[in-house]
Amino acid sequence: MSPESTLERIHQAARKEFRARGFRAASLRSIVKSVGMTTGAFYGYYRSKEDLFAALVGAHYDYLIGRFRQAQEEFARLPRERQPEVLGDISGLCMFDMLHYAYDHLEDCQLLLCSAEGTRFAGLIDEMVEIEVNATHAYQAVLNELGRPSPEIDLRLEHILITGMFHTFFELIIHEMPLPEAERYLREMRAFYTAGWMKIMGQ
Repeated sequence: MSPESTLERIHQAARKEFRARGFRAASLRSIVKSVGMTTGAFYGYYRSKEDLFAALVGAHYDYLIGRFRQAQEEFARLPRERQPEVLGDISGLCMFDMLHYAYDHLEDCQLLLCSAEGTRFAGLIDEMVEIEVNATHAYQAVLNELGRPSPEIDLRLEHILITGMFHTFFELIIHEMPLPEAERYLREMRAFYTAGWMKIMGQ
């Protein structure tokens, strides 16, 4: 059997085990046994259970964080007078890009969202929240410079709202809604959150 096919069998067994039990409770012994190989042979492919999980989700984690950060940086580079005009455009395109990417890699993105507790990937939403909070504060400063000051937002409320937004978005992926429905819900979700933030910011 070729190394490529053996590796794919390891990956498929690992996906099943991680999805059923989560990273922490998943048994490397069970994964190896289901493939019909020894633990020693497994270590010829990966050094640890952590490395195996990273092989499945690492690239997807990097894409989602990177695409989101890219959108915020693109927005921040715009002339300040243009930012209120295109507030929803760049972030909207980013969210649809992330949605389509996740549906193209659905099983592994679901692992990332549902089974990563105990790994460095478990903080995906927290990292996105931090990026969004910093971007929100930067945008408030732009509004002040433009003579359209935004009232001070309670930091706890801000964190709750932004965290809720990402959980809402990722629920579309976790529950495998048909893509056309997920796209419609995303449009409605974005309209809801955009209107809410404009109200809170006094715009």
